Amino acid sequence: MKRIFIYISLIFCTLNTFAQIHEIGVFAGGINYIGDVGPTDYIAPNDPAFGIVYKWNRSPRHAWRFSYYQGNLRANDVDSEVPSRKLRENTFENKVKEFSLGLEFNFMDFDLHDNKKKITPYVLTGVNYFIYDEIFIAGKESYLDYQSSAFALPMVIGVKARFFSNFVIGAEVGARYTFTDNLDGSNPKNNNFDNLRFGNLNSNDWYVFSGLTLTYTFGQNPCFCAE
Repeated sequence: MKRIFIYISLIFCTLNTFAQIHEIGVFAGGINYIGDVGPTDYIAPNDPAFGIVYKWNRSPRHAWRFSYYQGNLRANDVDSEVPSRKLRENTFENKVKEFSLGLEFNFMDFDLHDNKKKITPYVLTGVNYFIYDEIFIAGKESYLDYQSSAFALPMVIGVKARFFSNFVIGAEVGARYTFTDNLDGSNPKNNNFDNLRFGNLNSNDWYVFSGLTLTYTFGQNPCFCAE
């Protein structure tokens, strides 16, 4: 009986050693677009964005991450430094609602099983699915055709820190390469708008989220069995 108790204790202890710490929280920041209309700056948030974040920390070096972000995209050729765009004077508005699943990798150990202060840079990649409006531009302004969706590949860099026992704050910039060329109305899918297409029709659009995350950590701590 004593041996059975010891074996059971060892099994539970081993399982607890692999117990995970979870994080849930919010994102707040801005969004900007890169494409055939407006400025060509890569990181230039011009509209607010927000979202929710969940992480499952598999180890001190990596975590599975799910998030939902949303924000409005807009750009105006008048704000561009490209002379041909300034003369064209096109403008558009769109919106993005994004679901993301990815793997976050920490450059330094970020073990949340103790109460020490920690800081590390990180990178994130995965796959995104986002909902947006298929639009077209007529008379220099954008108009809604129908709602659509597409996939995107995220490339995120950031830094995060834990200064308090259950809270992690991070700052990140994440570019998304999309599988559409019509966030800006330059290349509508509707064949009725063939004569309205413009710009580089062989280059897809990008959008970028920049901002802060604040997450709350929870979950079981590992146990360590005395020999």
